[in-house]
Amino acid sequence: MYDPNMQLETERLILRQPRLSELDRWAEFMADPQTANHIGGVQPRSVVWRSMAMMAGSWALVGFGMFSVLDKASGEWVGRLGPWQPEGWPGTEVGWGIRHEYWGRGYATEGSIAAIDWAFDELSWSEVIHTIAPDNLNSQAVAKRLGSTLLRSTTLPAPYANLAVDVWGQSRSQWQAQRSNLPLRMA
Repeated sequence: MYDPNMQLETERLILRQPRLSELDRWAEFMADPQTANHIGGVQPRSVVWRSMAMMAGSWALVGFGMFSVLDKASGEWVGRLGPWQPEGWPGTEVGWGIRHEYWGRGYATEGSIAAIDWAFDELSWSEVIHTIAPDNLNSQAVAKRLGSTLLRSTTLPAPYANLAVDVWGQSRSQWQAQRSNLPLRMA
């Protein structure tokens, strides 16, 4: 359910439900070929608006969706990440996409830890996956830092049915067993 006050906080980040006021940043994010390469490709602003509406709709329909990720110190929108499971998806995913200029700062890992904790605690998921293109070495590195392992290869549902992806992930019990070893904690 949409709740404008619902948010998660980490040491450096705020994760909250998407807001229309963030459309300019989302549009910039999806206009960058490097950033958009593994998350559907470059998209015009009108398609980005539809994607934002889809994320907001996911919150309304199923009670979860990707969060907007804000840098706590500056308030700057740095990306989107979180729980995601559209119709036909290969599992209960926590995915991430961070603006290129913020790569290498550990934001994907830090935010994903908070999102995975939330998915297991609030959504009662038994497994979390990450669908990653076989050539996306950066996201594979994030998955490994999260303690996920390569589970299988598959394809995504339409309109991405022609894309082969690797499914990385772990069970709730695996997450709980290694969670205390992860370097980042909730704020």
